[in-house]
Order: sequence, then C-alpha cells, then structure tokens
Amino acid sequence: MNRGERRQANYPMSEAVRQSYRQGQEDESLQLLVLVDEAGKPIGQIRHGDYVIFYNIRGEREVELTRSLTEKDFTDFPTEKDLRVHMATMIQYAEGLNDQVAFPPSQKIGDTLSEVVSRHGLKQVKVVESEKAVHITFYLNGKINEPFPGEERIILPSPKIEGDYDQLPEMNIAGVCRKTIEKINDPQYHLVVTNFCNTDVVGHVENKPAIRQAVEAVDTQVGLAVQAAQKAGMATLITADHGTVEKWYYPDGAIDTGHTTSPVPFILVDAHSPSGTEVTLLDGGSLTDVAPTALEILGLPRPEAMTGKSLLQNYLPTEGAKRQRLFLLILDGWGVQPPGETNLISGADTPNMDRLLATCPNTTLHASGDPVGLPKGKVGNSEAGHLHIGAGRRILSDRSRIDAAVKDGSFFENEAFLWAMDGALKDGTNLHLLGIVSFYSSHGTIQHLFSLMDMAKKQGVDKLYIHSILGRRGEQPESGAIYIEKVEEKAQQIGLGQVVSVVGRFWALDREENWDRVAKCYRQLVYGEGRAVPEG
Repeated sequence: MNRGERRQANYPMSEAVRQSYRQGQEDESLQLLVLVDEAGKPIGQIRHGDYVIFYNIRGEREVELTRSLTEKDFTDFPTEKDLRVHMATMIQYAEGLNDQVAFPPSQKIGDTLSEVVSRHGLKQVKVVESEKAVHITFYLNGKINEPFPGEERIILPSPKIEGDYDQLPEMNIAGVCRKTIEKINDPQYHLVVTNFCNTDVVGHVENKPAIRQAVEAVDTQVGLAVQAAQKAGMATLITADHGTVEKWYYPDGAIDTGHTTSPVPFILVDAHSPSGTEVTLLDGGSLTDVAPTALEILGLPRPEAMTGKSLLQNYLPTEGAKRQRLFLLILDGWGVQPPGETNLISGADTPNMDRLLATCPNTTLHASGDPVGLPKGKVGNSEAGHLHIGAGRRILSDRSRIDAAVKDGSFFENEAFLWAMDGALKDGTNLHLLGIVSFYSSHGTIQHLFSLMDMAKKQGVDKLYIHSILGRRGEQPESGAIYIEKVEEKAQQIGLGQVVSVVGRFWALDREENWDRVAKCYRQLVYGEGRAVPEG
C-alpha cells in the first residue's frame, strides 16, 4: 500500500483536507468537513447531555462559539432547542460564561498604566477600530473589561467586507486617526492611546501588494497623528505589540503569514526633560518597560508591582514642572528587521517612520518569548503584547502555565477535565475535544490535545470525538492536513477517538459578531452539516 492509499484508508479527514487544497481552498477559510458512516450519517455530532472540552488558550475569539453552545437563551442565531451541553474550557474566555475553567486566572493584574493614570485623577482615552478593540481595552487594562474612572473608549467599526481585509487594506485607519487627533487637541486628556491595526490584520493574508498598501496607510496616519501631537505640545511614544510582515518568508522561501520573534520599535518624540537636558533611551528593553516610561513622562510614580524600568535617560524632573501629556501609539504587527526582500515594511514607502527613526531617540524592544511571559523562542502575539505594554511587568502566559502542568503531571488531575471525562462516563454521553490543531498558534497547541486524549484513555472514556480548527497563521502552506493526520494517527495508536469534523478558523473563531460564520460552525458541530467524508 503506497502512502496515498494508506492515508485514504486510515486517515480520511486528513485526505479530505488535501482534497480541499486541490480545489483551491486553504487552511484559514477551509470549508466544513464532516465524517460520515456507511449510510452517510454524520458521526460525532454534539448532542444533548454531551461534554465538550474547548482546549484553546487565547480567549477573545472563542467566546461567541462557546456562548452558542452553552447559553440557554442564546438569540443571535437559531440553535437547537433545549440542547444542554456541559462545557469545560482550558482558560477563562470571559466572565459569566456557563463553563468549567481548567486554568482560571492565576493573579489579579493591578497597578497597570491605565489604573495608575486613573488613580491620579487624570483623564485618558483609547481609540481603536473594532477589529482590535479587545486588545487596547481588556488586555491593556490587565484583563479587566470595565474602563477605569476617567477612561474613555472610542471604538470605530472595522469595515464589513466579504472575505479578508486585503480587499481593503486601509480598513478604518483614517477614521481612527481623525478621532485620535480630535482627542490630542483636547487638553483635558493627559493620555491618548491609539492602535493602528492594519499591518497585523492584513499581514495575515498572502497578498504582498495589499500588505504594502496597509503598511503605507499606517505610515501616512503616523505622520498626521504625530504632527498633531507636536503642535499640541504633547510627547509621543511609538511602539508595537509584535512583529508580522518584516519577516515574511521562511528560510525555504515559503510565505509566513504569522507573527514573528522580531523586536519592535520604540520611538520617543518631543518628550522634554523638565530640567532642559537632552533625553535619550536605554537599549535592551522589552514591552514591560513601556508603562514605566510612560508614567515617568506623565510625572506619575511607578508602582512597586511594575518591575519594568523607564527607558528614559537624562530625564530630570524639577519641582513644580508642568505635567506633560502623552500620546502612546501602538503600530500593531510592526516589527524590526534589516532591510531586504523578506522585509515587507522596508519594501514599502514609509517616509514618516523613516524620518522619526532618523531624527528622534529610538531603540528596539523584545516582544516575544520569555520577556513577555511566553515559552522561549515563541513568537509574540497581540494578547501578550498589549498585556505587557499595559502591565509593566512580566506575566507568565497561560500556555507556559499549562505546559508546566503537563510536565509536572498536575494537568492530568485537573478538576475541570476530570469533571468532563467522568461526567461523560457517568451519564453515558459523549466527550468532545474542540480546538485549534497547531504547534505555533497563539490559540493553542496540538500537544495539549494529545495530553487530553491520553488523559481520556486513562480515565476510561469510550466515546471520544475530536473537532479540529485549522489556521494558516505562522504555519507552512497546507500544514493543516499534516496536523490532522497526526491527530488521526494518535487516535489509532491509543485506540481512542476520531477526528469527526474539520473547519477553518475563519468560521469558528470570530470576535466581530459575524454570527453567520459562527452559525455555520455551530451547525457543523450540532447537526453535522458540511461536506461528507466517508469513514472508510
């Protein structure tokens, strides 16, 4: 039997994914695949009383699908009446969900930049388009949803389009910039925080001309916003949460649409020392140093919880000096690498960033791996980036916590997992494992899935169904089929489990209330809708 025959005979879902590739589909938007028996009946649908473990670790894109499966009075699209699903989630996706959380928040993240500014009675405003709203609000505030006293949030809607944002690389950046300038010109705000998201969002799409347009749109608006801040006598800090398109190719030449391990820029514009000395910046910092630097410019004390340091040198305050206002600009996905063919930022026309880098104090900051609480060598992401920009200290990521639990064995004694597995056995119902299949995704790892499969085998679970989500970000082209085959192979090795559905993350992981997409994924999970794949 050759390799192709072996796949078709033993690994039907991975072969179906490869067939989808041949039809022009790719992992991110892969159309729904459903395993069926000899009679054409879907296998492994989520039914009344079943238990589901959603093992993703990011959070904000997982909320909508979780709500649709667990909320009794869910109304955003039609759902199965009286479907009672018992859900366990790897981490807390949001407060108030009807779920058991395996790894709840380990610490309260207080004394963030926003909280300190609020505590001292200063007004602040955050401006962003909806595609990145959760990052500049929830994560920047230390995973706190509610605004602090004196904090205003302006969230402009991202354009509603069919497909990816490479069709409109400018997105709503002009509107975000206009609102930012309006707030810069209002002296009641001491801190203005803005996120320009284009480089990251468009950078996840394999469209080089569109990425160039996105980068140039960001540069244009940087020029306008910084000019407004200078006219208003406002200091500016420019940085990013992680890199993306500055390192757009793998060593073998394949395109990498994911995040990177690159450092990010840190530029200081018009922050005048009250004593009149010339201000410079320390090198070797990380995103944990942004908040302490911002507080020093604002003339506010750094709380003890902020273990990051101010990067200002020769910034010598004087008694009675007028408090400076600050504009903090986050260029989402804008990393730093030497110019070259693999660097799509250096290949774009960026006169404003070029001028600022040539004339203003600047350095680079670590934005990936251990400095931002991620496993060593792990690429940065928007969650960790904004969290560390706001917190001013290193915070161990959920992935690192869970990896440690797997290593020390406590993962396999987790009460939420035991609740789901033992509950399925006791009730005579099915156990479902739902989540991303990837080594690199910030939303989760296949290794956690394998650990759950091993645990289910040890606990004696006899009916285990796996629902897989694919995504291209940070992956080699067509890597999804390889991952699905690994899961199917693992199931055969341990004699437990079947991959019964596969879908691209475009349909499953949404945060913009694109309910038509989530509804499609819901119907796949509950009704078995999708392209039928014979069990073989």
